[in-house]
Formats: sequence, structure tokens, C-alpha cells
Amino acid sequence: MSSNNLPATYNDSSDLMCLADVCIVPIGTASPSISDSVFELENYLRNNTLNVKTTLHSAGTTLEGEMTAVFKLIKQTHLFCHNNLKLVRLHTEIRTGSRTDKSQTALDKVETVEKKIKAKYGN
Repeated sequence: MSSNNLPATYNDSSDLMCLADVCIVPIGTASPSISDSVFELENYLRNNTLNVKTTLHSAGTTLEGEMTAVFKLIKQTHLFCHNNLKLVRLHTEIRTGSRTDKSQTALDKVETVEKKIKAKYGN
């Protein structure tokens, strides 16, 4: 892959859609259970005004939207946790992906695999 001699800082104002799998875990809470924090986080994420779609799953939340908005929402969520939930320390894992050949949602990706399973195994 050629870099085309792009500068180390690449500025481009075009939109780049992405999927990001995010898991935010509070550290140092009084209880090993974090469901109360997850409830507050998920409520905050679902009510975002950045046009980012959210899907809760058992190990985090999938965020779908323009990459700048997705990362802005992650930052806002950290600030919400620190300022509103009074969580002092957070551990966040983020996996993100983007593609430019076609538009694809998280649901599209799951349905593609499910169709292949059904075609091969009939389940």
C-alpha cells in the first residue's frame, strides 16, 4: 500500500462512517457489579444528539456513525461518567472499523453471517 507521500498529519473534511465496539468499565467502585453504571451509560449513549446509532450487547455497545461523531460521543461519555456519575477512573476498550467500498451496518454484518450459517447448516 502506497502512502502517496501524505503528511504525518492528514486533514480531510470528508465523512468516514465507522462501527465502534465500546466497553467502558468503572474502576475502583464499592461493588463488583457495574450494572447500575452500565444502565446510566447506556441511557446517556441512547440519548446522544450526534446522530450515532447505539446497540447494547452483553460486552459493551456498538456505535454506528460518522467517525468524528463516534469518537466525540466516547469523549462526552467519559466526561458524563466523571462529572455526573462521579466515577474517578474508567477503563475503556474500543474496536473500530471502517470501509469505503459500501455502506454496511452492524445488523447487516450479523445478517450476512446468519444467512451463511443457515445456507450451510439449515439452522
